[in-house]
Amino acid sequence: MSIWRITNPEFFTAVGTAVGGRGDGTGTNPDQLFAVSYASCYLGAMKYVNSKEKKPLALARESSVTAHVSFGPRSDKKGFGIEVKLEVKLPGVPKPKATALAKKAHVVCPYSHAIRKNVKVTTKIV
Repeated sequence: MSIWRITNPEFFTAVGTAVGGRGDGTGTNPDQLFAVSYASCYLGAMKYVNSKEKKPLALARESSVTAHVSFGPRSDKKGFGIEVKLEVKLPGVPKPKATALAKKAHVVCPYSHAIRKNVKVTTKIV
């Protein structure tokens, strides 16, 4: 378990003006923290799912997930929402197999599970 206590008001200096921040572009923002956490967790989920297959695929060390996360006003204008676009790169893996692996990873990834039905997530094999 990881525990983070945010006590320094300057920590999130990159929070955009849409969600009450200065929007000056410096520092780390919640979007970036969510993106790096989700991407690393999802890549781990893909590796886990792959390891449970009868014939696991040979995943290259260069395999990666890039998460594009955006926070902004919801269409109901009552608060803020999140949208995620995941780009999955599995060099040497045929696209149909990569797509199947990515789909299975959404079942076991804690982030995918937690935000299912609440956040629009698009997954693209690149």
